[in-house]
Amino acid sequence: MTTSEQDRWSRVKGRLRSSVGEDVYTSWFARMDLEGVQDESVRLSVPTRFLKSWIQAHYAERVLSCWQAEMPEVHRIDLTVRSAVRPTTPPKEAPAPVEARRAPAPELRSTATAPVSANHDALGGSPLDPRLTFASFVVGRSNTLAHAAARQVAEGRRGDPVMFNPLYIHAGVGLGKTHLLQAVTWAGNSGNERKVLYLTAEKFMYGFVAALKTQTALAFKEALRGIDVLVIDDLQFLQGKSTQAEFCHTLNALIDAGRQVVIAADRPPSDLESLDDRVRSRLAGGLVVEMGSLGEELRLGILKSRVAAARTHHATFDVPEEVLNYLSRAITHNGRDLEGAINRLLAHSKLNNQPVTLEMAEREVRDLIRPQEPKRIKIEDIQRVVARQYNVSRSDLLSSRRTANVVRPRQVAMYLAKTLTLRSLPEIGRRFGGRDHTTVLHAVRKIEALVAKDTALSEEVESLKRQLQE
Repeated sequence: MTTSEQDRWSRVKGRLRSSVGEDVYTSWFARMDLEGVQDESVRLSVPTRFLKSWIQAHYAERVLSCWQAEMPEVHRIDLTVRSAVRPTTPPKEAPAPVEARRAPAPELRSTATAPVSANHDALGGSPLDPRLTFASFVVGRSNTLAHAAARQVAEGRRGDPVMFNPLYIHAGVGLGKTHLLQAVTWAGNSGNERKVLYLTAEKFMYGFVAALKTQTALAFKEALRGIDVLVIDDLQFLQGKSTQAEFCHTLNALIDAGRQVVIAADRPPSDLESLDDRVRSRLAGGLVVEMGSLGEELRLGILKSRVAAARTHHATFDVPEEVLNYLSRAITHNGRDLEGAINRLLAHSKLNNQPVTLEMAEREVRDLIRPQEPKRIKIEDIQRVVARQYNVSRSDLLSSRRTANVVRPRQVAMYLAKTLTLRSLPEIGRRFGGRDHTTVLHAVRKIEALVAKDTALSEEVESLKRQLQE
C-alpha cells in the first residue's frame, strides 16, 4: 500500500467515523483493513465472515460513498475475510491475499441491497431437516392448537400485527416440537419477504460466546435483533447468566419491535427453574401451548405417513394394516419410536428380501415397547387437588395467612410437591408464594412425622396421591 493510499484510507475512516458515530464505527469498522486500490476498485478485508456479511448487508452504500468522496472514480468495493495468520498491517506493496485473488468476494455497490440470507450467514442458524415441514406433520387431538398457532405464525407477512408473541410450545421428548418449529422456519423462508432464523439454545449460547471472544458481541446482538421471526428450540438447555441476560434483552427487543418469537421447550415457562423470573414472566405472557401425548389414532396416522414417505424411495415396501394397528397400540412413548419402528421394518424387509409380517414386527420392535410412564404431576395440580380436599382456595395456599385451616393444607401440598415431583426445595418455595426453602423443608419434615403416627392424616395423604396419579 502506498503512502497516498494510506492517507486516503485514514481520511475515509474519519468520514466513516463521523457518519456512523463512534460506537458503530468501533463495532464494525475498527478492524477493517485496506488491501489496495486498483482502477475503479477498492479492496478491503475484515477478520471474520460475520463482519463481512453484516457490512455487506447494512453499510454498503455508506462505505462506498465515503470512498467516492475521496476518489470519485471508485465504483466498486471488494470485501474479503482475511486469513488468521496474515499480519494485521501488510508490508508496503504487498500483493492481495491469495484468498482474495482466488475467490473475489461479492461486490459492494451503491445500488446493492442486502441479500435475505445475509443475517442467516452471519449468525449461522442451526441445520434444518428438509423432511420436517407442515406437509409431513400429522395433526391429531393432542397437537391441533399448537399446529394451528404455528401455521398462523408461518403465514404471517412483514408488517402484519403479531397475534401470539412469543408463541411458546412445550411437550415431552418426541412429540413434535422440533418438527413444528422447523416447519415454521421452512415456510417462513420459502419467500423473500421475512427473515426467519432457527436456533437451538445451544447454538444461541455458542454464537454469543464466540462473539464475545472475537469482540463482535455488539454486532451479534444487532444482527439477531434484525431478524423478523426468531425460532429458538430446546430452551431448557439455555445456561449461563450472561447468555440468559442477553436472551432476555433480545426477547424484549424483538417483542417490543413487533417481531415474532417462537420457542419450544420440554416444560412450561414456570418450570424453567434455571431462567430468571423476568424471562419466565415474558415467556408466559404470550401463547403457551402444550402438545400432549400421542393418542392411538394419531400414532396410526404417523405410522401411515412414514410408510408413505418410505415408499417414495422404496416402491415395493408395504406394511400390512394389522402390523400398523399393532405398532400403534404397542409403541406409545413418542413419535421417534414410531419412525424407528418403520425404519427397522424397512431395513429388515430390504436386506433379507422378506415381506413385513406381524411376527417379524413383534420380534423387531421388542425394545421399543416401553412400560407406561407414570403421569407427570405438576405443582399446580397438587395445589388444586389439596385446596379442593381441604375446602380452601389456591390463593390461600400461596398467601401469608397463618390460620390453622390454611397452614396444614399448605404443608401437605409442599410435602406432596417434594415427594411427587423432581422440583427442588427453593423452586417449591417460590411456587408457594415466594417462601424460603427452609420453610418447605420444615413442612416436609412436619408432615412426615405426623403421617408416621396419625392414621387419619396418612390416609388423607394417600388419597391425595391416588387422585394426582390417576
